[in-house]
Amino acid sequence: MSDAVLQVEVVSAERLVWSGEASMVRARTTEGELGILPNHAPLLSLLVQGFVDIRASDDESWVVAVDAGFVSVAANRVSILAGRALPSHEIELEKRRQDLERRRATGGDVDDAEEAAEQAWLEAQVRAVEHAS
Repeated sequence: MSDAVLQVEVVSAERLVWSGEASMVRARTTEGELGILPNHAPLLSLLVQGFVDIRASDDESWVVAVDAGFVSVAANRVSILAGRALPSHEIELEKRRQDLERRRATGGDVDDAEEAAEQAWLEAQVRAVEHAS
């Protein structure tokens, strides 16, 4: 593998979501937004709900909605491990917006951790598709 590329894998609890070579990866962690380029220093950080933006080696952009998890960088390998991960092209934007609006309108108990997590997951999916557009 060339030093000019990253080998990236995005994995959810259910499946391998994306794998390939990339020139850059952006992700949000508990420490803030992280930009990863080839030869990045090794790190392990907590991923927060949102999206991961991958600039593939062919200059194509891949955006993946992610749940909380981990990001690991070592020797030009980037591993994104999330409880849930969904490529933006698999997300039905209008359906997710309606689901989110319905959840907000019914006044879902955002003090309940499970309800808050579901609402945040819907928001992450909407942001991923909007960012990809």
